[in-house]
Amino acid sequence: MATLLEDIDKQSEWLITAFASDGLKLDYTIRSFIEIDKFFNINTKDGRPVANGRLVNNFGNVIFSIGSYVGQTIIKTVPGAYWVTDDRDEQGEITASVVLPDGSAIWPIERVINRSQDGPKESVYVYGYHFTKEYHSEPFDKDYWELDGKIQKSRSPWWKFW
Repeated sequence: MATLLEDIDKQSEWLITAFASDGLKLDYTIRSFIEIDKFFNINTKDGRPVANGRLVNNFGNVIFSIGSYVGQTIIKTVPGAYWVTDDRDEQGEITASVVLPDGSAIWPIERVINRSQDGPKESVYVYGYHFTKEYHSEPFDKDYWELDGKIQKSRSPWWKFW
């Protein structure tokens, strides 16, 4: 049986391939979190998965994969950041946290759950940018605020990746 850390690594890599089938590019940059927000804008409405959307089946696995990618990206962006997991915790997939160099902890998987339920006000991009801005020189992408008007719905099958 794989550890939670092994699952996090595997699922974040899987997500890159799955999102690519919808034309959403994930590349372990904070800016790629905009693609995650696009995904949620396409696949959720009023805190629920849309009919025939990517979250209708395997909701928990997809959410875990997205949260894993968010945490892995933050760790790759912030030197000294690391996961804290507990393989014995029944809620371990939700309670996994990332500790930043200043000792503060963030919960990327929980944030992704909130984004799926509460919409754009729980933006993954704004969250990730806020917690990492002092560790990179990437400017905030102001085009993010125009996100809703740029979304194109994809019809590529994900079944190949399950």
